[in-house]
Amino acid sequence: MTPLRTVSVLGAGSWGTALSLLLSHNVERVVLWGRNADELSRARKTRCNERYLPGIRLPDNLDIEVEFARATRATHCFVIAVPSHGFRSALEALKTQMRSQGRSPEQATVIWGTKGFDGTSGELLSKVAEKVLGPEARTGVISGPSFARETAANLPTALTVASNRAADAEMIANWFRTPTTRVYFSDDLIGVQLGGAIKNVMAIAAGISDGLGYGANARAALITRGLSELTRLGLVLGGKPETFTGLTGVGDLILTCTDDQSRNRRFGLGLGQGRARQQVVDDIAQEIEGILTTRELYSAGRKHGIDMPITEQTYKIIFENTDPASAVKSLLSRGPKAETR
Repeated sequence: MTPLRTVSVLGAGSWGTALSLLLSHNVERVVLWGRNADELSRARKTRCNERYLPGIRLPDNLDIEVEFARATRATHCFVIAVPSHGFRSALEALKTQMRSQGRSPEQATVIWGTKGFDGTSGELLSKVAEKVLGPEARTGVISGPSFARETAANLPTALTVASNRAADAEMIANWFRTPTTRVYFSDDLIGVQLGGAIKNVMAIAAGISDGLGYGANARAALITRGLSELTRLGLVLGGKPETFTGLTGVGDLILTCTDDQSRNRRFGLGLGQGRARQQVVDDIAQEIEGILTTRELYSAGRKHGIDMPITEQTYKIIFENTDPASAVKSLLSRGPKAETR
């Protein structure tokens, strides 16, 4: 395969940097851009993104760029790794910049590592990308059970790239493969996105349970029933059932619900321990996607008439200040039903 000349990564947090490191194995030049010019300038000098991935050296073919126009000029291939609430604005800025350079946004290939819903419309990010860039643009998502630091440290990892066009997904998966990172491909763009978003809500719920001291039994039940909620909503929205039992469904769900590298789980732990929401957010000091995703997921469940009790109680804890112990009691006091429903 002929190597790509340049791919630009928009978003220089932990995951954007980790994806840049994967790309550097297969792309002649990777350009990494972020909003914090001071941090990026330091990273360019030290060859390390000290805030997000301390101790991990950036390879020579990974260029740090503080100017958005320069970061987007040399390529039609982009990876978006900004928080979900900034996804639309990042695409709109990219579209504007490409047009100012005399290029068509519909000729772009845009992959995102962002996990969540659009904070304004509640839509999946693929729908936002289609509206902003146009239906002809190649778009897709990379997702799966992965913590940025382990991926960046070349520890064994498995991911999935999804696009509406299977040929595009297979081609783009090659961007990210390394000797320690196995990347599968899928044409279930809806299902892969949903798994990546919903698992953050379930990680908050599992963290709350553990923060309350409810133990391994409760955590296992939450993970299993959380998978049921993911599958029920996912099938209604057009996802494929096999996706939810794969890497981007149950795989990502298990990872984020059980390991304290997950910011969403740590947020839930803090709530379960009785700490104030803003105090926990301030202590974590990085984006916690599951907070806004809980709101959008709760709205989606109500809109489509899907029974999502874990999501509902997590929403009430975060946005209605329901006592976590009371929320768990509400879950346990629900009437009996068949497990498969």
